[in-house]
Amino acid sequence: MTDRARAIDGFIAANGWQAAVTRPLAGDASNRRYLRLQMPDGARAVLMDAPADRGEDVGAFARIARHLSSLGLSAPRILGEDTAQGFLLLEDLGDALFARVLEAEPNEEAALYEAATDVLVAVHSHPAPAALETYTPSLMADMAALAFDWYRECGGETGARAGFHAEMQSLLDRHTSPADVLIQRDYHAENLLWLPERAGVARVGLLDFQDAMRGHRAYDLVSILQDARRDVPPAIESAMIDCYVAATGVDAEAFVTAYHCLGAQRNLRILGVFARLCLCDGKAHYVDLIPRVWGLLQRDLAHPALHGIASAVADSLPAPKDPVLQELKARCAT
Repeated sequence: MTDRARAIDGFIAANGWQAAVTRPLAGDASNRRYLRLQMPDGARAVLMDAPADRGEDVGAFARIARHLSSLGLSAPRILGEDTAQGFLLLEDLGDALFARVLEAEPNEEAALYEAATDVLVAVHSHPAPAALETYTPSLMADMAALAFDWYRECGGETGARAGFHAEMQSLLDRHTSPADVLIQRDYHAENLLWLPERAGVARVGLLDFQDAMRGHRAYDLVSILQDARRDVPPAIESAMIDCYVAATGVDAEAFVTAYHCLGAQRNLRILGVFARLCLCDGKAHYVDLIPRVWGLLQRDLAHPALHGIASAVADSLPAPKDPVLQELKARCAT
């Protein structure tokens, strides 16, 4: 037994779950892993194992979970916590991920996306916690430039990357203020759970929000409607934008412009992250998602406000045709 396994057993016992049977749950692209605990009486919980020495911080998850719960939302309750060792014992919200529910019941798509949009309206009706860092235009431009660093390795072509970065930061400066709400940043169908037995906005279970920041209110709407892992019908996307605008009273034209600016930023970041996950971490399956992300990016770049970014992308980044994708896979974890 490893030292980490012994520490997990000690944490489980300290919280009264030593009689539980444990089994692994599917993880994500991070260094976190999850175990489901089930007691003889059927009670269940989830252990988050997030070692600090691998860059994880369970304290951030716990703080955001408590904030979201205080708003009446269904973030997992914290049942046990050891920040120093990187352990959380969490309420088990089940397995009904939006993505799985929609595979089985595609006719529920509009209802689920409307519920997820209502959650964002609720979150954005409250001030972001003061301690949150801001997702600034400069930082967002850094993240978008990952497409140049990894999807298209620029090497010595610093001019192309630097010019893109300046153009992207300028665009975001003009169109994505104010940054005044909590953004979860990974708000999509693989991180939301359907809890129909609950009422109102509590019907949506929330996961993977530990990287939350203070940002523009269009960011999480882009995250769920421009999903790297599933196709969202354009009619649903348009209807949910209209629902959000109607519910919040924001200026529709400015909001839609911000939505596409943030969509371009987010999709460029994802291109870079997915390429990096393949090249550095051996996770070649992320390459298969790149064509969808590229298609979403092109839709954002078609907005008139993004003409300059569209030119930079067209000049510097290759479309994900088979030779490009095959090269990425051939160099997996190299």
